[in-house]
Formats: sequence, structure tokens, C-alpha cells
Amino acid sequence: MIEKNYQPADIETRMSVVWEDSLAFKAGRPDRRDAVPFTIVIPPPNVTGSLHMGHALNNTLQDILCRFERMRGRDVLWQPGTDHAGIATQMVVERQLMERQQPGRREMGREKFLERVWQWKAESGDTIINQLKRLGASCDWSRERFTMDEGLSKAVVKVFVELHREGLIYKDKRLVNWDTKLLTAISDLEVQQTEVKGHLWYLRYPIEGKTFSPEDPSSFIVVATTRPETMLGDTGVAVHPEDERYQKLIGKNVILPLVGRKIQIVADEYSDPEKGSGAVKVTPAHDFNDFEVGNRHGLRRISVLDREGCLDLLNNEDYLHDLPEGAAQFAEEFHKVDRFAARKRIVERLESFGFVERIEPHTHTVPHGDRSGSVIEPYLTDQWYVDAKTLAKPAIAAVRSGETTFVPKNWEKTYFDWMENIQPWCISRQLWWGHQIPAWYGPDGKVFVAETEEEAVSHALGYYVEQEVITPEQGREMALDRNKREGFITRDEDVLDTWFSSALWPFSTLGWPDETPEVQRYYPTNALVTGFDIIFFWVARMMMMGLHFMKEVPFSTVYIHALVRDEKGAKMSKSKGNVIDPLHLIDEYGADALRFTLAAMAAQGRDIKLATSRVEGYRNFATKLWNACRFAEMNHCAVPEGFEPAKAKETLNRWIAHETAHTTREVTEAIEAYRFNDAAGSIYRFVWNVYCDWYVELAKPVLLGPDSSAKDETRAMVAWARDEILKLLHPFMPFITEELWEVTAKREGLLALAPWPLRPVEPTPEQLAMLAVTTGPTDALVSPAWVLPIFDHADFTDPAAEAEIGWVIDLVTQIRSVRAEMNIAPATLTALVLAGASAETKERAPRWTDVIKRMARLSDMSFADRAPDGAVQLLVRGEVAALPLKGVIDVAAERARLDKEIAKAEADIKRAESKLANEKFVANAAEEVVEEEREKREAALARKAKLLEALERLKQAS
Repeated sequence: MIEKNYQPADIETRMSVVWEDSLAFKAGRPDRRDAVPFTIVIPPPNVTGSLHMGHALNNTLQDILCRFERMRGRDVLWQPGTDHAGIATQMVVERQLMERQQPGRREMGREKFLERVWQWKAESGDTIINQLKRLGASCDWSRERFTMDEGLSKAVVKVFVELHREGLIYKDKRLVNWDTKLLTAISDLEVQQTEVKGHLWYLRYPIEGKTFSPEDPSSFIVVATTRPETMLGDTGVAVHPEDERYQKLIGKNVILPLVGRKIQIVADEYSDPEKGSGAVKVTPAHDFNDFEVGNRHGLRRISVLDREGCLDLLNNEDYLHDLPEGAAQFAEEFHKVDRFAARKRIVERLESFGFVERIEPHTHTVPHGDRSGSVIEPYLTDQWYVDAKTLAKPAIAAVRSGETTFVPKNWEKTYFDWMENIQPWCISRQLWWGHQIPAWYGPDGKVFVAETEEEAVSHALGYYVEQEVITPEQGREMALDRNKREGFITRDEDVLDTWFSSALWPFSTLGWPDETPEVQRYYPTNALVTGFDIIFFWVARMMMMGLHFMKEVPFSTVYIHALVRDEKGAKMSKSKGNVIDPLHLIDEYGADALRFTLAAMAAQGRDIKLATSRVEGYRNFATKLWNACRFAEMNHCAVPEGFEPAKAKETLNRWIAHETAHTTREVTEAIEAYRFNDAAGSIYRFVWNVYCDWYVELAKPVLLGPDSSAKDETRAMVAWARDEILKLLHPFMPFITEELWEVTAKREGLLALAPWPLRPVEPTPEQLAMLAVTTGPTDALVSPAWVLPIFDHADFTDPAAEAEIGWVIDLVTQIRSVRAEMNIAPATLTALVLAGASAETKERAPRWTDVIKRMARLSDMSFADRAPDGAVQLLVRGEVAALPLKGVIDVAAERARLDKEIAKAEADIKRAESKLANEKFVANAAEEVVEEEREKREAALARKAKLLEALERLKQAS
């Protein structure tokens, strides 16, 4: 028996246990042994993470696909897991140690600290997984993986060693994003560009051979900079090759102020003649653009900062090289001064010598570490790199050829832009938590890369024996006695970038590098659902690694979803205080309501503006479904064995079979095309409008009437359509549908494993072979061209039933609309005249007179050759229906009201258009504010159009 009230929390807890106990989501179930697989790998959330709205959207969409394909008979593997999240996890544990006043990481030592991290992971690392289960994610939780599992770590080591052997991993000294607080290189994704109010300093650099004088412009060149503290590492000044002001200076030297070093003026298009003075200082060791300029012109790289962001000048051979006398004293004075304190002191010193021309306020973006909050420093250091350019070529070709496609397709351009301009990928991090780089260094710094320490020792001893650094006897002794080789070779302390292990996720989670059955069956995967912000960091790298090691693309489709913003369109952030917690919404409205909201708003290429009211609205939708199912149960509606909906005799029942088949096709095709919002919209309209508002209402007289064959058929059809609704709605709202599926018919099988109303037909061997050539064998059952019905209703259409019931619905709907427009009170009954009705209408109308009168609040329904004078005329499916309203409404008062409403709408339109026509407003206002004005204009335009239509109708009644 269905409970009176819908209580999401009770249902969700119970259904989660049912699914888990029945192994409903397990891949490779015996009943799916011969089914075609469908594989999705979850974008692994950080082990430190908590469910946020981006997770909720991403995993809801993945779950829709997985539940849909599971119901279509596929062997679904939704591979779950978490990422070790090097920096985030290390910070969490270090913060915990500090709060508990326990020894820090350095005091503990690497081994003890890592033990502590693993302990934390065991205690707290499942938080995000449990939250995903609350959302209803139907992953195969028995296969949960972690990027630092033994098997995945084995894959990481193998990939590193093989790429190094092939020359695709190497060590190099380049600029990296350096976090001076965390003391590690970080990826671009971990850098936040923050707009700050600073200054632009215009500095005079004396020209060699001329006597410097601040009053003599010919004695110096002016450079503009936001970072005067890095000028100590300048090795050049760049001007645009076509800038006439500096043509005669190109190739000459200037004297670096305060330092005295000679640096060259070079011609480079990087310098913008329209910005600043048109001349820029070049500091290759402290700016990414300058690094490239320096490479083009062979300029020296002089790093003047240390790991903590302090000036590092003493004992700095690069800095001290070729310095004139007296400069060393300056180096001593500024040595180990913090970069921002140094900036102030250096500017003061420059001003005292007349080297500062002027200082201007300047707003610009400054990179900050997203976790540490400190200003990120471009830092010249030795790091490990992947030759991404070489690996990117086949990954680019795979998307160009269509082996992998992006949805929406416009994201392919972003992918190509990034990949075709790809830089070496820095993969080393100065952390302890992560995959330690499998590289060992000999006494002379020679590197030995190997999968194990024993292998590295063997290579090293063989090498140094050959080089006669040690004797063969010493080599044999070291090989046999670990103590004797202690300190002879030392392991690289750095760990790998988290994205390195994540790049292997589609195949490492399946057991690679071992030849496991899972690798053979579930790779390549079918779809990847992810956000646009990690197309380069994750998607592109999975493409590169998958093609290189598996010789196949890792997925055939990449669906890129948009951002979830607040209801005004602003990006959610803690600083703005507009973050919406999905767990709070689940507590308040249930997981199904949140899931359906996100799916219904997930239009391709459009950000989601999430309002709590929308979630509440879809909670009401769930309640509507609940009550409809209770109504069916209370009226003893059940599907008898052998019931065939296509053989129904009653027009109303044939109509609902027709509408069900139509909706099934719409939902199926929309999910296949990743149009989640269209699929959700279609099933929503069908449940609320077609089934609840019309079918159940029109069926009530039969259900509440005397027993008859029509009543029996209607009971069966009400239950049958309800069951089809539960199937179609299950991927979107799994908890409530599974509960109703169980309690409405006490079924033995789970809805999660029930057949979808439309299922792919098994292809012939010839079709399978043909498709394997073009799209790959795992996509054989996706093509809509091969979708065939498993039930009679799937291809069922009944134009005659649709014409009759559709006419009733359209007629009642239009009458209701006019009554609302004209402010006719519900208690006031109006007459209806069917003017010049066709024979078909005259034949069907008497069957529905009582229903139409009741639902449209009519006093009478009659036929006439023409519409009476003073009647509002409605065009219903090509025929005229007239409502005589003389004496029913005050036409003059109603016209005045409509004129007033139209004037108000026009004022709203004018106000919005005035703002949108203001270029300054559009340029300076926040994106969400501009979008809000556009929405106001569109809403006012729609309101005006509706009011004008009502005014035209009113004229008919006057």
C-alpha cells in the first residue's frame, strides 16, 4: 500500500540498501554476460572533497546515461573511484597536525608523515563516495578504485619508465608556477587569476655610451613594469621591430640600473607599441612570456628569487656573473629580503638615482594559489616534463577524424586550440603525498629510471663499474648488501602531478598493465561526462595516454556540461556567499527533486541558473506522481496478465497508448543525443499534463462509474501507463520510481533492471562488423536506426484517437485561457457555440459534452452555422468555437485593465532596452546583471504579446 505522504528521506535510505544488497549496479552480471558493454569512468573526485553542485550535476548526468543503458540491456560499468589529490590531502593532514599541536611534516619525516596520511584516508576518505551514493549514483561500488591503489601505482610507474625510455619524459630547467607557501610547482588549474589594484612603474634604463641624465630622453629608454623587484634579473629590453621610436636602438645595450649589468635591446613582436612606453624589460627567469622572448634571442636566465619568494643574490653565480665592482655590496644588502618588501626598497633606491620617470595606478590580474592563497611566482627550476607536443599529435588526429566527438561540438575548437599550442607538461611536484618519481641519482648526479629500486641499483652499479668509478668487486658487494650501497644512489624526492595518474584512469582502473578480462571487455569506454575547465588537464591527457599505450581512444564521446550558477547567473563562491549546498537540498527536497532539476536545466552549452524554488517545484512534481499512483491503487488499477495496450477499444485508452509511445520515442532520442533537458521536459509534460491533468481526469467518470468492460480496460490502462512512466522517469528520479515500482505491484524484479520501453535490437553479424569499422564495436547498439519495440505500444500510433482527445484537450485549454485573460470568476458559467462544425466534430462532441462542460465551466454547449455577435472566437484544430461574453464581463473595464497592463509591459521593455543599449553598462556590469536585463526584456515582450492577443479577443466581444 502506498503511504499517504511522500517522504523522500525514508525512501532514499531504503532503496539504497535494496540496490546494494541486490548488486543491481554490478558490471558483468551473469544475466548480462552476452550483452554489449557500456562503460563510463567517473571523473574521480578528490579524496578530500565534499559534494558540491558541480559534482551533483556531473554525476546526475552520468547516472541518467548508465541507468538508461542498463535498462536497455547493456552490461553497464560505471567505474567509480577517488583521486589522491596531492596538495589538497597533504594540506589537510598538515593542518590537522598543527591544530592538534603535533610535530609537523618535516619533524616527522617522510615515512611517518605518509603513514599519517594513509590513516587519515582510511578514516575520512570515503566522505565524497557516501555523498555520491546519497545522490543515487549507480556505480559498481564493488570496483571502487583510488589513484594510489597498488594496481594503479603499478600502472603509473610503468608509464613513466616507458615514456622516459622513449625520450618522451625528460628533466629540464624551465619556468613553472611556483607556490612560495607550499614550496612546490603547481598546475595552471590550481592557479586563480585575481584582479588587484597595483601600480605601473616607468623606469629609465641608461643607454650604454651615453651620460645618463633624467632630463635628457636620448640618454635612456623607458620601460614599464608591474614588478620592479625582478628587474635585478633583467637580461634584455624588448621593443617592437616596427616601432619607429626605437629603430636606431635595436642591437644596442642599456645599463641595468642599480646592478650595472649590460643588457641588449632586442626587437620582438611581443612588445606592444600601444601599451606603456612600448618597451618592456625582459626577465626570462621570472615571467613566462619573457622566457619565450629570451629563448628567441638567446638571453641569459638569471633567477633572483629563492623558493620562499625572497631575493637570492649572494652566492648566486648567475646573478654575480660579469657584475661591475660595487654590485656585490648591493647583493648583500638585499639578500633574503621578501619580494614585496624588496619591491618597495628597490623603487625607493631607483627614485633616489632618478631612474623612476613616473608611477601610475594600474589594475591587473595576479596569479594566486587556489589552496595557499599566496601570489604565485614564475620560478626557474629543474623539473620533470612530458613531451606533450609529440603525444598530442595522434590525440588531435583522433578528434579530427571523429573517433572521439565532443558534445556540444563547439568544444572541439577549444580542444584543438589547446592541443595545437601545447607546451611541455611539468609533471613533478615537491610534495610527499603522491606517486614518488621512479628515478634514482648516482654520486655524480646521473639519473637511473626504473620500475623498482633493485632494477635502478643494477643499472647504476653496472654503469659505474663500466666507468671505473667502482671496482667490479665493490659492485658485487653493493648488489648483495644493501647497507654497503647506502647513500650511493638516492631516490628523487618529488612526486608526480596528480593529473599524471588521472590520465591513465580509463585503463588503469581496469587492471592495466596486466592483461585483465576487464581491459578486454570495457576499454575503450563509451562516454565521458565532464566540465569544460578540465578539457586540457584531464580529457586531453587521457586521450594522449590512451592512444599511446592502448592504441585506441579512451572514449568515443565527450559530453561537456556547463556551470551551475546561482539564480541570478553569478558564479558560486564562498566569498560571495551564494554557494548552494546540494546536500542541504537533498535533505530539504530529496535527491530526486535535485536530480530532476539539474537534468531539466542541463541545456547544451548553457549555464544552469539554479534557484531553490525550482528544486521545490520538482519536489511537487514528485508528489504529483506519488498521488497519481495512490489514486490508481485506490481505484484498483492493475495490469492483468497478457494485457496488450494496442488492442484497447476505448478511444481515451488508445489515446494514452499513442501518447505514451510518442513520449517514449522523444525521451529515448533525447538521451541518446545528450539532450538531457529535452528528455526531462518531455517526461515532465507527459506525467503532469498528459497523464495526471488529462488522462486521469478524463478517466475518472469511468473509474468511478459502474463496473463494465470499459472500466476494466481503463483500470488496466491507467496502471500500464503508470508503469511506463516509472520506467521512463527512473534514470532521472530513481528513488521514488523504484519505491513505487515495488509497492504498486509487489514485483520481484527491480525497476533499475527492468527493460526500457524501447530497446536496441541485436544487430546482425554483418551490421556489427560494418559498424566496428566506423564507430567501434561497443557502440553497436546505440544507433537509433536499430531501435525496435519490445512492447506493442512502442510503434503504436492512433491518429483518430489523438484527433478526438486532442480536440477535447485543446478546446478546454483555450476556453480556460480566455476565462483567465478576461478575469471571469470560476463560479461564472459561460455558454459555448461550435460554429460551422464539421460532421466529425458533430459526431464526437456529444460523447464529451458533460466532460467539457465540467472542465471548462460551461453552462451550455451547442451548434450553430456561424458565431453569434459579440462572441470571442477560438480556432481549435481549424474549427471555430465561440464564447458569447456579452453581459458576462464588463468589456470597457476589462479593456482599460489590459491597456494598463500593456503600458506597464512597454515601460519594462523600454527600461531594459535602454540599459542594454548603453555600451558602458554592458561592458562594465557583471555578466549575470546584463543577462538579467536581457531576461527582463524577453519576459516583458512575451507578456505584451499575450496581452495584445487578449485585447484582440476582447474586441470580438464588444
